[in-house]
Amino acid sequence: MKPPFQVRNRFLLAADLLLIVTSALASFALRLDIGPVFLNYLPRAWLMVAVALLVKPTVYYLLGLYRRYWIYASVRELQLIFVATTTASVVVALFVILLVPVVGLPGFPRSVLGIDWLLSLFSVGGLRLSVRLLAEMGQRSLKGELLGGIRRVVVVGAGDAGSMVVREILRNPQLRLRPVAFVDDDREKLKKEIHGVRVAGMLSQLASVVEHTRAQEVIIAVPTAPGPVVRRVADICRLQGIPFRTMPGIYELLGGKVSVNRLREVDISDLLRREPASIDDEAVGRTLAGKRVLVTGAGGSIGLELCRQVSRWKPVELILLGHGENSIFDGLLELQEGNGGLPLHPVIADIRDPNRMRSIFEAYRPDVVFHAAAHKHVPLMEMNPEEAVTNNVLGTRTVVEAALAAGTERLVLISTDKAVQPYSVMGATKRIAELIVHDAALRSGRPFVSVRFGNVLGSRGSIVPLFKRQIARGGPVTITHPDMRRYFMTIPEAVHLVLQAACMGLGGEVFVLRMGEQVLIVDLAEDLIRLSGLEPGRDVEIVYTGARAGEKLSEALWDEEGSYRPTAHPDIVGVDEEVDLTGEALEATVGELLRLAREGDTGAILGLLSERVPGSLLGQAPPPDYTSVL
Repeated sequence: MKPPFQVRNRFLLAADLLLIVTSALASFALRLDIGPVFLNYLPRAWLMVAVALLVKPTVYYLLGLYRRYWIYASVRELQLIFVATTTASVVVALFVILLVPVVGLPGFPRSVLGIDWLLSLFSVGGLRLSVRLLAEMGQRSLKGELLGGIRRVVVVGAGDAGSMVVREILRNPQLRLRPVAFVDDDREKLKKEIHGVRVAGMLSQLASVVEHTRAQEVIIAVPTAPGPVVRRVADICRLQGIPFRTMPGIYELLGGKVSVNRLREVDISDLLRREPASIDDEAVGRTLAGKRVLVTGAGGSIGLELCRQVSRWKPVELILLGHGENSIFDGLLELQEGNGGLPLHPVIADIRDPNRMRSIFEAYRPDVVFHAAAHKHVPLMEMNPEEAVTNNVLGTRTVVEAALAAGTERLVLISTDKAVQPYSVMGATKRIAELIVHDAALRSGRPFVSVRFGNVLGSRGSIVPLFKRQIARGGPVTITHPDMRRYFMTIPEAVHLVLQAACMGLGGEVFVLRMGEQVLIVDLAEDLIRLSGLEPGRDVEIVYTGARAGEKLSEALWDEEGSYRPTAHPDIVGVDEEVDLTGEALEATVGELLRLAREGDTGAILGLLSERVPGSLLGQAPPPDYTSVL
């Protein structure tokens, strides 16, 4: 929709010419008063007018005053007006001082030059800001005349994000929103106004503010808000029967901007947000900036988010390696939109192919590798242990060996809490992958490390999309056991911490991300049902189906017999675990596993993993049952 009030820059130029003449003459009148003295100095005033008419429009043009869309003027435009008028006045003063002796007009009152600068500053700035004022008045009238159905909005958070959201709403009447109040827990802001919108109360008063303002929607504009705050707002809005939306969390906004376009429905990841931790920008910058970075599994949930966040650190090249061409293609399109100048190289390949991996690494010579490609679905890998071995074990060995041969400086394996005292084939094969990376670090002395974390919300094949599909069908939501609990973290937060851990490693370490407290799966399901506007037990039933193959009721992030140590980051710890399987013993184990996988001897695979993997609990799970996979 076009703004209801527009002024073309050619009209601004005509107005500027008139104001230039007026400003020059007015500066003499203010200095000398209107009378005989003013008339005596009139030739000098006309000289200044002539010089100003030549100089000022030229300077204004060169500095961009006629290339701006003034209905969206901001502080940046005010700075430009100041620079342009000051520069123009200085140039006019120099010309006048040089010309006065030449044309024979002695006694020029130099104070008029300063007065002319002030008048120019206020007239040029006032003209342009009046354009914006008239445009906003036109927009407000257009709201009432044309749109109708405007929704009254309370904004939670009167900080920078909330201020920007309100400003965008006021500028864009087509959004059909009207901010009627802020709520914020900063007592200094209470009863103050921001963009004409009052901070009406604190978060604890949200319900009364909604009722008093007759609000029809709530917007949470606090990207740093932890999960309990978002949950509190969601509960209030649900009781009030009004919709609510939120800004993405701080990790989702990395490299992006706060904008009304980023508003979205509150989802389960918002309810589980934690207080954002700081990141050592300098250390991550040293690790990634100006480097060639390769990500395996780049089309997956973790791999693509790695690519998004790595691109923010300005690597010289980013190689997206994956086996599924559709997911790599979609990821490539997304990354190209936001990183036009970054060379992106999509590579379709199977990490289990040593020759292909070797040629790729020789061609691109990556400095940093993030190895995220893996089979991760626990029950499916219980039924297909050969695939778990070839992808998670052979694939990791192939990538690691190619990286060593190509001189890769740093490699990070994305691992899982299921590698700790593994109860499943997937967990056991990921533990072998960790040992392969550890052994390569010992042999090469390079900072090859593993980063271990629990479940990430919303990744492909995870529990949240499954629950959403079940809720959309009207239920029931199926849960394996009422006491089942897991660690959860949002994908952007997990990747944010992976990048921090990547720059800490010296070689062979296993880092673990602090995941907070474990979450009961039944609580997760109930939250998802309520976020869908339904009530658990009344609108959607929850049914318990029994534990699946390879599942534990709860997970651990490190071996209970091991120890851990703090790192420079409060949300990352280093794990000290006994590693008995190294060198020739590890190579023999890997070789035997691959032979058994080729032969399809699943029983022998399980036996060997149970025997060789440290802390293995394989064999204690019930046999796999296809009907329990879903």
